[in-house]
Amino acid sequence: MALDQVQEEEEGMSFLDHLEALRFHLLRSVAVILIFSVIAFLAKSVVFGMLILGPSKVDFFTYRVLCDLANWLDVPALCIDELPFTIQSRQMTGQFSMHMTSSFIVGFIAAFPYVFWEFWRFISPGLYDKEKNAARGAVFFVSFLFLLGAAFGYYVLAPLSINFLSNYQLDPTILNEFDITSYVSTLVMLVLASAIMFQLPVVVYFLSMSGLVTSKMLKAYRKHSIVVILVLSAIITPPDVISQLLISMPIMVLYEVGISIAKRLEKKRAIAEAEYLKNHPTEEE
Repeated sequence: MALDQVQEEEEGMSFLDHLEALRFHLLRSVAVILIFSVIAFLAKSVVFGMLILGPSKVDFFTYRVLCDLANWLDVPALCIDELPFTIQSRQMTGQFSMHMTSSFIVGFIAAFPYVFWEFWRFISPGLYDKEKNAARGAVFFVSFLFLLGAAFGYYVLAPLSINFLSNYQLDPTILNEFDITSYVSTLVMLVLASAIMFQLPVVVYFLSMSGLVTSKMLKAYRKHSIVVILVLSAIITPPDVISQLLISMPIMVLYEVGISIAKRLEKKRAIAEAEYLKNHPTEEE
């Protein structure tokens, strides 16, 4: 009874009421992002010294793992023990601006699960019970894939891309001296691009639920999807083959996961339709 009352109240909400509700969801989301951003701003030595600048130092976790792997496999080329570049700030407000920007980005990533939860709270009342049941766990899976993608971008894609770019030279007389803005922008682009690309299974799930795509369609366009993924990988990564393959391979795996998800949904839909026909047989004259 209480649920019916809530649904009736929500159905009776005007457009302005919906805007008012959206405003409060947005305000709470922004407030949480700002709280995490302030924490990141105050923890400058950790966020900037260890997190943001981490991939620019040879003692970074990924480089140490690669060196250990190189020793184990006896392949010295795998070890990254030198990053021949320096980071500079060529503008008066450069370091302060990057401190503010980096703190906000870290705050957004940390607050993403809560922000998406607020977004879900806003749209979920407008869904039917069947749609709500189908989308159960959406907040968890979207947040998990987002953070997993961000971790992949930070620990795998970013350090290897930075290593490639720092060692790339047109001529030995040209020194690699990167501006702090360029360094942070590249790092953020790689991390956020990975986080967004890792949402592919969720996108496929909802498209399959709505009937816009099927497993047969996804299989038929598998070769086309590989080309699209490689093109997107080339756009968001530095111009080296290794980085492009590093981002494209997990996306291809996630595409296959999407096909499995679509198959499972189609199987459930077929079982549900069979149950319905069994319980509601058609009358033959």
